[in-house]
Amino acid sequence: MKRFLLFGVGLAFTMVVAVACAGDEEVSEGKYAAGTELKIVQWSHFVPQYDKWFDPFAEAWGDANGVKVTVDHVGIPDLSPALSAAIDAGTGPSLVEFLFSPAAFIEGLHDLKDVNEEAQRRFGAQSETCTKSSYLPAKDQWYGFCHGWVPDPGDYNVALWSQVGFPNGPSTWADLLEGGKKIKDQLNVPVGIGLSPELDSRMAARAIIWSYGGSIQDENENVVLNSPETIAAVKHMAQLFKDTMTNEVFAWVPASNNQGLIAGELSYILNSISAYRTLQKIDPAAADDILFVPALKGPGGAQRAAAHVWQIYVIPEYVEGDELEAAKDFLLHHTANYNQAVFNSELYNFPAFKSTVPQLFDEGGWLDKDPFGSRPNDKLKVLRTTEDWVAWLGFPGPANPAIGEVFSTNILQTMMAQVAKGEKTAEEAVAEAETQINAVFEKWRGLGLVGGG
Repeated sequence: MKRFLLFGVGLAFTMVVAVACAGDEEVSEGKYAAGTELKIVQWSHFVPQYDKWFDPFAEAWGDANGVKVTVDHVGIPDLSPALSAAIDAGTGPSLVEFLFSPAAFIEGLHDLKDVNEEAQRRFGAQSETCTKSSYLPAKDQWYGFCHGWVPDPGDYNVALWSQVGFPNGPSTWADLLEGGKKIKDQLNVPVGIGLSPELDSRMAARAIIWSYGGSIQDENENVVLNSPETIAAVKHMAQLFKDTMTNEVFAWVPASNNQGLIAGELSYILNSISAYRTLQKIDPAAADDILFVPALKGPGGAQRAAAHVWQIYVIPEYVEGDELEAAKDFLLHHTANYNQAVFNSELYNFPAFKSTVPQLFDEGGWLDKDPFGSRPNDKLKVLRTTEDWVAWLGFPGPANPAIGEVFSTNILQTMMAQVAKGEKTAEEAVAEAETQINAVFEKWRGLGLVGGG
């Protein structure tokens, strides 16, 4: 089946695109009892076009299947409180979509093993970064269904980097220090990697630690932060701050590096393509200077960066009967039509199941020829390699509740900021951070939600 969709993509043109649906399976009318409702709560997408597409898409599925569907979009900070309140009350939304592993809520969520297994049967293997972000080994439970994820490449200004001998941008953390210092010294434009309690700083801290060969936990969920590799990564970040950045990075919010790149005030950031898409709409000529590189390599050649976010639906335990079945069926329907999700996110979303969006990866497909006006139009082809270097929170172990708490309490960026400011040595800061992390792990291990020990 083909659907012909008319999109105003906000890039000074409107385009008609034929999107072949991967499955587009409908449930026979009458499967659900009269009056069945599906209430969805999810984040307000960074790309507004996605929400404009999703709401009528969901409502159309409901109309075809006798289900009243409503969608409520909220800010990211409101998702956890909304789910927590609903679980406590025993009533609320049918589906809640998170951007990070909600494993801490597992006791109040349905096991979605049947949905995950059916999706794998229909669509093939799921990306590992999605599996690790929705399955908890300690409970042998699929607490969520991860339908998509977002790559987090390096975004760099090619005009600036070319002037200091790096026309292809940095490929290693050592390159970022060398080239970033030259750009700051000669052109007075800093590197933009945060050292504050916010999302992008959290991701950058993990990327450099992994690429240096360190990690918070091992694959068996034992804490292993305090290592020579982590200490070396922290020292490098401190030097990177000293030579290439400014004090503003200690007070950044999630929008800061986006705004700096858009304003032409930063030479390199670690982020998704959303900042670039915004710049395309504001100043297409300036957007031409933004190119992308994969995760930077560490001194041993390791190359890792987390996904920017993971899109994970959960179903609270109070959802029962036809509402529960409708929620599960809608998840599979959404996945079967994921090419529409990717397109309407302007290629921000990547599919958990690659087979659902052949248009993205095929030779001459969307990554080779960006349908949203990139110049050159193949600048996103670097994202073809993301499966090789993408990680997940908790890598190489699962995204368990302890990892989630370490993430939300900003332990790693605090550790790095202390060293960058000269308040502690790298050895002192890493040892102190590991002590804090061990306490977090022991708490959750005592609840039976973390392995290892």
